[in-house]
Amino acid sequence: MSSTQPAEPTSTAGQTSTADPGSIRAVIERSSLPHGLPDFAAISDDAFRPAFTQAIAEHLAEVDQIAADPEPPTFANTVEALELSGQKLARAGRIFSNLAISDANPQRDAIARDLAVALAEHTDTINLDPRLFSRIHSLYERRDELGLTGTQLRLLDKQHRDAIRAGAGLDASAQEEMRTISARLAWLATKFPQNVLAEAYAAGVLITDEAELDGLSATAVAAARQAAVEAGHDQGWLIAMELPSSQSAVAELTDPAVRRRVFEASVTRCLHGEHDNRALITEIIALRARRAELLGYADAAAYEIAEQTAPSPAAVDELLTRLGAAAVRAGERELQQVQDYADSVSPGTVIGASDYTYWLERQRGSVTGVDLDRFEEYCELERVLTHGIFFAAGQLYGLQFVERDDLVGYHPDVRIWEVFDAAGDSIALFLGDFHARSSKRGGAWMSTFVDQSSVLAETPVVVNVLNLSKPEPGQPSLLSVDNLITLFHEFGHSVHGLLSSVKYPSQSGASVPPDFVEFPSQVNEMWAFHPEVLANYAVHHRTGEPIPPELARAAREAVEVESAHSTIEYLAAAVLDLAWHRLGTEEIAAVEDVEAFEAAALAAAGLAHPLIPPRYRSTYFNHIFGGQYAASYYSYIWSEVLAAETEQWFLANGGLQAGSGRRFVESTLSRGDSVDPLAAHQRLIGRKPELGPLLRKRGLEPVA
Repeated sequence: MSSTQPAEPTSTAGQTSTADPGSIRAVIERSSLPHGLPDFAAISDDAFRPAFTQAIAEHLAEVDQIAADPEPPTFANTVEALELSGQKLARAGRIFSNLAISDANPQRDAIARDLAVALAEHTDTINLDPRLFSRIHSLYERRDELGLTGTQLRLLDKQHRDAIRAGAGLDASAQEEMRTISARLAWLATKFPQNVLAEAYAAGVLITDEAELDGLSATAVAAARQAAVEAGHDQGWLIAMELPSSQSAVAELTDPAVRRRVFEASVTRCLHGEHDNRALITEIIALRARRAELLGYADAAAYEIAEQTAPSPAAVDELLTRLGAAAVRAGERELQQVQDYADSVSPGTVIGASDYTYWLERQRGSVTGVDLDRFEEYCELERVLTHGIFFAAGQLYGLQFVERDDLVGYHPDVRIWEVFDAAGDSIALFLGDFHARSSKRGGAWMSTFVDQSSVLAETPVVVNVLNLSKPEPGQPSLLSVDNLITLFHEFGHSVHGLLSSVKYPSQSGASVPPDFVEFPSQVNEMWAFHPEVLANYAVHHRTGEPIPPELARAAREAVEVESAHSTIEYLAAAVLDLAWHRLGTEEIAAVEDVEAFEAAALAAAGLAHPLIPPRYRSTYFNHIFGGQYAASYYSYIWSEVLAAETEQWFLANGGLQAGSGRRFVESTLSRGDSVDPLAAHQRLIGRKPELGPLLRKRGLEPVA
């Protein structure tokens, strides 16, 4: 397989369009709506291609002017000018990328594949412009003599690294190969998640006998019925696939045969038919390996981790190995406890991979003596938002949220809040898109439509996207414990964007290394069960009665210590990610069977658990093959080390206190990538982070 296979012929240039000029302007021009909220009502899909064609052309003209400037290069006329160029393209990119994954349709899918290649080629054209690189490189060589601020030095360093990593230091032949690799990777990384999204419903399990749904909550049953309707089934219930291997339905369904059907459907996604991702995986890995080889890196993992806060792949290996050994020991104890409990309920029970989470949930409930399924009755989305998430943000950061029914989102499900600071000034917009639909990619995430930047006088427009089961009309949206934590987690990302206070847009909010970006969101999880916050939102959705203390305690204990199962499935995925990206070009050429490689990699790491698949198997591992986490899925646990330490810091300083919130904003949430994030964290807690708090949080014993 050639590592430089041409990209699909997808250029946006030269295409005619009858799109309304006003719609094109709505894509690329700053909106007059509050905080620059895009005018979604004025945007048509037909406008995207001509809008990008115009924006790319204007950006190239701006860059050409910078590169051809006869004046000697300065930070202002080169680095800052480049940073501020292409604002129309950036605006169009944020709008379309959000719509393409949050509300996909066939036209948007096709445009996304086209644009992926066009934008990759455009980026390479800029990074590989020898005139521009010469100016940036000359400044970089003299950076210590220029009197730049720390923020300016970081921006200069980033632009120089971007050019080098694109191949600016290579000869013409290697640069051309790098261009081809970039374009092809962009197309593949767009096609891969589109296949995964299609499989969410195509691989779903259709249930025709309502009795087989026993164990599912009323909300889950209603969601399954709605999924069946969206998939075109006149009757029945469709259990659509959630993104991870472990499906929430498997932990609830009482019928072992139905559990097995759902589990098998999950772990065999994208292994067959038109959505088979195996060929895409090997081609992606081969291209990434070749790119690293051209640039002089040992492998793709080294190439990717060079841009993270982790010092090296070896440091990541050390963390994963230490945690893996502890997790396996904890897993042996946990499995024995689960098996003993299952035998006590039904002697001779044989626990298979499709049964583990079902019995684990019941075993954990037996320890507390409380039915955790009752928790969702006290956890209604609307109240959690207003009296939980927004309440905690108000107590910590002085934020106030006022819903704006007069503003229009990109889908009828989207809600919009205006955000005010403690002084009563309007500082941002927050969009919430909480419920699942067939047009939305699985999982949960935060993104932006407008990035904060003082030099551009831009204030943030931030969106949280989740995939909660949508209730029937007039019924409340009730959250499980996992749903609740996901909601708080994603809002932690949003706070990172909402409270950004930086000069340059590329350093705004969550624009930090992937192995740091999860840190603020993981910290925000701690407030979900903080006594003051829980007491404020947790009331029965019908009676208004406060949550019983024993139920609150059981739910809190369930999240304070992760199960060994969840730790093992996460570590297995992180190890699998690195194993793929450690392959050289010759090694990947020898991979004939994706599943066999996966099994061997897990076995080598001691994480080939017969009952616990990786959180994501390769064929639906969106994070690394279709997202921004290539060789970086370890980021979640790396960030969790920092988050566990910060949680202890908050508690030691009084918990939900405005003073502590203010210090956290000043050190981290407002700074984005304008400072060294690890150094900022060390200044906050007063020392380097240690692993102990994380080991205790996950119920793992330290390894000698």
